Amino acid sequence: METASGLFYRNGVRAVGMEQIVAESGIAKTTIYRHFETKDALIEAFLQKEDAEFWAQWDAVVGDASGLEALDRLSLWIGNRVRRDGYRGCPQLNLAAEYADESHPARIVARAHKAEMFRRLSLLCAGQGGTDADEQAMRIALFFDGVFMSGGRLNDRDAPELVRRAVRRLAAP
Repeated sequence: METASGLFYRNGVRAVGMEQIVAESGIAKTTIYRHFETKDALIEAFLQKEDAEFWAQWDAVVGDASGLEALDRLSLWIGNRVRRDGYRGCPQLNLAAEYADESHPARIVARAHKAEMFRRLSLLCAGQGGTDADEQAMRIALFFDGVFMSGGRLNDRDAPELVRRAVRRLAAP
């Protein structure tokens, strides 16, 4: 799983074949297929792993904060996240772009991930007493998706602060 995850994230899932995963992991193809019936099942497991890690980090960043304080913390975290070495964008968005079929397991996991982000942002926006928390949350979710796909354009800037200031504007009633 670790080898496949690294390859999928760095190269895109369609560019990675099972033979490459076998060669780099040293694990026999039959062993991989014993755990993952198809490549699509392995892709789905990769995306679920990414999803769980993302939400664990989100929860740690937010901690006991709410409302604007929580949004500030998330903004700073996301601003730093996109500047990491080797950052290639949001895995859910990357996979959704690779697969047009809405019923593909990767698209289903990606859709659930984005719905969860909206749900969490809606709760945070409602916690700051805005008049339309869902609209505020949608603005921020769309902005976060753009930040995740910024392709290194924020590397030479104070990305955490830029993201924080923008989210404060988007969170305004």
